[in-house]
Amino acid sequence: MSTLSPHRNFCSLGDLCQLIGGGTPSKKNEDFYKGDIPWATVRDMKHDVITRTDFKITEDAVKNSSTNIIKAGNVVIATRVGLGKISIIDQDTAINQDLRGVVPKSTEVLTVRYLFWWLKSVAHRIEQEGTGATVKGVKLPFVKSLQIPLPSLSEQKRIVAILDEAFAGIDQAITNTEKNLAHAREVFESYLNSVFTRKGVGWVDKKLGDICSIKHGFAFKSKFFSNDGEYIVLTPGSFYEKGGFRDQGKKIKYYLGEIPDAYILSKGDFLIAMTEQAAGLLGSSLIVPAANRFLHNQRLGLVQINDETVWDNDFFHHQFNTQYFRNSVQKTASGVKVRHTSPKKLADISISFPTKLSAQKKISAQLNKMESEIQHLQSIYQKKLNALAELKQSILQKAFTGELTHSPEQELAEVC
Repeated sequence: MSTLSPHRNFCSLGDLCQLIGGGTPSKKNEDFYKGDIPWATVRDMKHDVITRTDFKITEDAVKNSSTNIIKAGNVVIATRVGLGKISIIDQDTAINQDLRGVVPKSTEVLTVRYLFWWLKSVAHRIEQEGTGATVKGVKLPFVKSLQIPLPSLSEQKRIVAILDEAFAGIDQAITNTEKNLAHAREVFESYLNSVFTRKGVGWVDKKLGDICSIKHGFAFKSKFFSNDGEYIVLTPGSFYEKGGFRDQGKKIKYYLGEIPDAYILSKGDFLIAMTEQAAGLLGSSLIVPAANRFLHNQRLGLVQINDETVWDNDFFHHQFNTQYFRNSVQKTASGVKVRHTSPKKLADISISFPTKLSAQKKISAQLNKMESEIQHLQSIYQKKLNALAELKQSILQKAFTGELTHSPEQELAEVC
């Protein structure tokens, strides 16, 4: 099934479309944001169609700013922040300066839906063109110069029909896979929480401060941070939100300055995140994977177990990931933008555990096995999601280069 003849015409996007910029009404005038005109930013581009926006503005806001209203049914693209995002708006919508409306000068020459799918196919080129140290953007001349293949109107409509049908199937497969992925984690979390709420014979309730102390880390100086070295500074980014050690790859911070001996960690040391750098991170724990390699940084609590306490690392690591424990940590936290807790506050949290090490180890072994099985299942689902995303991009590329020679449904069936 071919889509485009290899002898097709190309035109510059700027010749076929108006590229309309936007702006932000003054935030000092609160009345500007009490209207009923949708005002879109990159944050609203979560889906192919923008059905609602976080903010709505007034007609005065439009008149007194550089924002513009894009008519319903047209395409908007991100040209600054969120490069590569493309959406259609389902109602007349004003846009901010990070977006541009791409409006065909004549829908008898270029249909909006064909334009939308073609822009999706070149989204990676827009993203690659981005420049800027902290906020990447693309210049208007580049966007206008993009060459779009322009077949007849009937051919455009035929291509759109193929893509709409194919992508409806792919998107449904993605939705189903995402549900399965979320359900897999929910099953484990439900079982995990039940283990620590039903307890059992030989369990005791104690405050965390009665069985251990929590030591603050050292404030390592950023001027000694490096991209390479012998010692790695652990940060909140070293924790997964669901617990465990995260290898940060290129984001690893090595340290070249003088290091106090008391802050070089040993293998098996147990740490807890005392700051919420990312949602869900507060209270997360990790077990240090190697000796004489990692440094105990500030905002991370080192759990120092009392001599008389029976403690299995894996057992308490799982307990720290229960809904009860995380909620208890949240109640101790303070701060508006970034929430923090402290060793003193953590010490007052009540936890339950068996007093026999063998009982702790039996429970942690069961949980480790189940978590491993769930992670394997999640890996399968994630690979399927990646394959579906690649399939979408492959179909788009083929659709606009005349290489789509067989039904996309066949490729979808192979992935699913």
